[in-house]
Amino acid sequence: MTVIGVDFGTTNSVVTAVRTDGSVETVRHPFGSTEVEVIRSVLCFWNDGARDRIVLRHAIGPAAIEAYLDDPLDSRLMMSLKSYLAQRSFSETRVFGRTFALDGLIGLFLAAILPRPHDAMLVAGRPVRFAGETPDDSLGEQRLRASYAAAGWAEVHTALEPEAAGYRFARGLTTAATVLIGDFGGGTSDFSVLRFEPGSNRPVTALGHAGIGIAGDTFDFRIMDQVVSPRLGKGTTYRPGGTDLPVPPEYYSSFARWHRLSLMRAPKTLRDIEAVARTAKHPDRLGALLRLIRDELGYELYRAVSGVKAELSRAERAVLRFRHADFAIEQTIARADFEHWIAPDIARIAATVDLALAEAGLRQDRIDRVFLTGGTSLVPAVRRLFTSRFGDALVTGGDEFVSVAEGLALIGRDRLGGAIG
Repeated sequence: MTVIGVDFGTTNSVVTAVRTDGSVETVRHPFGSTEVEVIRSVLCFWNDGARDRIVLRHAIGPAAIEAYLDDPLDSRLMMSLKSYLAQRSFSETRVFGRTFALDGLIGLFLAAILPRPHDAMLVAGRPVRFAGETPDDSLGEQRLRASYAAAGWAEVHTALEPEAAGYRFARGLTTAATVLIGDFGGGTSDFSVLRFEPGSNRPVTALGHAGIGIAGDTFDFRIMDQVVSPRLGKGTTYRPGGTDLPVPPEYYSSFARWHRLSLMRAPKTLRDIEAVARTAKHPDRLGALLRLIRDELGYELYRAVSGVKAELSRAERAVLRFRHADFAIEQTIARADFEHWIAPDIARIAATVDLALAEAGLRQDRIDRVFLTGGTSLVPAVRRLFTSRFGDALVTGGDEFVSVAEGLALIGRDRLGGAIG
């Protein structure tokens, strides 16, 4: 029997499979001429019919982003659906006149990334505590299972995501250990204190947990805000009625976040920027902003910035290169500068780790090991936060993008009696 592990995340999702021969592989999803392993947890709807006739279409992941960027005003992009699972305030929504329950929306996404139900076991990850100010954990679990049922998987096993993240590591333990798991996603970072017993078939005990909405996307925003936005007019002035006023900063807070930048193509927003540009001290910069918005280049710029962030995890310096028409950037960014920009975010992450330890009722010297996963765990300033507090010898990591999904599949094989490797 094949065992499927599903890490359905707030920002990104990954699916892995343990085959009957014991091999573990990550499911790849086609997109254009390429394939991706890590897929954005987004869903986009649009009307493919005439004005008086609704023909509802949808896409997920990069195809959803592409569809939204192509026509943001006549499409509906849905993000972070997982964060609503335990919220009673969200039960359903209407899309082009059609009503969708939350589990139905998530089910559409899951159906697109999962193989068709067959002779297989499916193990789904679930958080230690679902997101929200007043989450109902039982409701969250119920809706999660209903979402998989909507995708065609009526029988689903669940396991804790942080346990799965550190599962390969925990299987090598010879004595009981208290482990801090740091799981860094695209939009959120979660920290769990777990008690692992030696042996692969023993369940873990969750001692404490805390999360924060700071992760890789936030770090991308800092680069955009510091390097790109000033070249597009941020921090400059315009002069309506003879009085100097700052160019509205909300232009740049939206432009620096890919899922909001397409909303700037609304006619009123474009007219407002044009009006500001007419009396701006640097009208060419506002003109470049308008061209990037109209030509839908914001997301390409965002991807270039994300690549520079990744390079700064490996090197002391990286060059941000981007060109469109007469707008060009070729700027070297030092890791030291990047770390200065994200220092307030690192401080908030540190405070969140303190909250997880406090909930567990433990001092940091009672942590036996630290396991970090997720792409942001590779950022040197993030790793330093943990090595400086817990010691380099106690901090480890691995399989930063697929460790949760792989761990879920292995839990299914080892603990729940799935595929024999």
